Amino acid sequence: MCDDLVEKSWTVMPDYFQPDLIALLNQELSTYQASNALSRAGIGRSDAFKIDDRVRGDKILWLSPKTKAQNQYLEAMESLRMALNRLLFLGLFEFESHFAVYEPGAHYQKHKDSFKGAANRILTTVTYLNDNWQDENLGFLVIYHPESDTEAARIKPEAGTLVLFLSEDIAHEVEPTARYRASIAGWFRCNASTPDAIDPLS
Repeated sequence: MCDDLVEKSWTVMPDYFQPDLIALLNQELSTYQASNALSRAGIGRSDAFKIDDRVRGDKILWLSPKTKAQNQYLEAMESLRMALNRLLFLGLFEFESHFAVYEPGAHYQKHKDSFKGAANRILTTVTYLNDNWQDENLGFLVIYHPESDTEAARIKPEAGTLVLFLSEDIAHEVEPTARYRASIAGWFRCNASTPDAIDPLS
């Protein structure tokens, strides 16, 4: 994991999460969907925010530690944060994440999660919740080389897989999916507080 992040700015870890936790997360997500709790995801911030299916077609719901499954997941990511800081000195301060659901035909165009010097997202995380994903289901995560901007990997969104990449360096996209596709997207952030503004999520 650490060697990959240093050498190529991304890494993929199949079966990082146990099936029991993935099942609990899927169960909670199904409940949220039944109550229409997810919202259409958009692009841009503040006054520039807009919803555009040509760019991004997922629905999202932010995680909180108020449920058993989400608490277990967030605790696991906190352990990962501490390990990464200890091994790579990344200065990761806190974590934010949301469920992301793509219905058949939905996609997310090529983009980066943070721009150089413009934001405080340091490391992007993606956890997949989909059992028995087949190649014909499409919906791959495509990662691009940070230097050449050519395709580096096409990652199958299989349950339990964890993907990590540097938010400022790695362009990526979600190809159109042929079946329901669920994941948890997250970001480890630095503390961007200043004397005039408090940054932490809390």
